[in-house]
Amino acid sequence: MSETNPTYVVDPAADLVRIGLLSASDRASSGVYVDQGIPALQAWLTRALKNPIDWATRLVPDDEALISAALIDLVDVQRCALVFTTGGTGPALRDVTPEATLAVAHRTMPGFGEQMRQVSLAFVPTAILSRQVAVTRGTSLIVNLPGQPKAIAETLEGLRDPGAGRAPVAGIFAAVPYCVDLLGGPYLETHDEVCKAFRPKSATRPTRA
Repeated sequence: MSETNPTYVVDPAADLVRIGLLSASDRASSGVYVDQGIPALQAWLTRALKNPIDWATRLVPDDEALISAALIDLVDVQRCALVFTTGGTGPALRDVTPEATLAVAHRTMPGFGEQMRQVSLAFVPTAILSRQVAVTRGTSLIVNLPGQPKAIAETLEGLRDPGAGRAPVAGIFAAVPYCVDLLGGPYLETHDEVCKAFRPKSATRPTRA
């Protein structure tokens, strides 16, 4: 990130993308505290994407059936090309977001979960307890993310300067735009200062004048 705090501008000519955000939390959904996952995701994605975004959000308890139903609605009814979940991915008995996600999956995308754990291991050894998964349902990509805002940004953006002589670690979002391309979704364009999307040259659109 630049130290000058640049203003990130939405490109009105870019493809509109409909993004679904789901936060799974017993306490937040019951009003015990204010959910932080969805606002954190909206803030990061707004900084990262040049595309105009149409949001669809859901706040649900840690209940497998309710999470699965909400994911089906976001993909099949709301027609979200991209869905992120936050919360419910640990080993606690009430953490059932991965099971709910796999239950609605057509195909799994294991590389996303592997890379998220790799990023988080740079901070805490308990990252191996995280059970995030990513799947496709039809032409949509669904990705489980951690529950804490700081961890959400780290796994999406990666580690550019992890310190102690360690090499940078790529975040998962760099691969998301090309994955969405391959699924037939909108063309996602990113602000490189936040997260530079990777595409083969053959899949990259010419820069607009």
